[in-house]
Amino acid sequence: MRTTVAARGPLPADQAWERYADLDAWPRWAPQLTGASAPSRRLVPGLQGVVRAVGVVHVPFEVLAVDEAARTWSWRVRVGPVRLVLHHGVEADGAGSRTWLVTEGPAVVVAPYTPLALVALHSLVRP
Repeated sequence: MRTTVAARGPLPADQAWERYADLDAWPRWAPQLTGASAPSRRLVPGLQGVVRAVGVVHVPFEVLAVDEAARTWSWRVRVGPVRLVLHHGVEADGAGSRTWLVTEGPAVVVAPYTPLALVALHSLVRP
């Protein structure tokens, strides 16, 4: 299954991008995340770590690509035997920004995750 969701908000695109790029910022805009453990605190290709969801679910991840200039990045996460690939981006939208997410994986995981992701995207682009 493949889903695409997007959100618009008043936060400038560069600031929204920094919220993605800084792993320590993730719990501030993504309510389902409580933290991330990785050797780097900034997104870089090849970065591997574990993201904590709702404090109890530990999800291994690997960052596949990062393009700071284009404000896009992709990563692969593993939930048990299930793998998801998520592609993220931020673009300028007037004085604010638009962020989007494409999620690819089995419907049994992608379908329930999509509404949570949309809530997080709305938070990402708001001060």
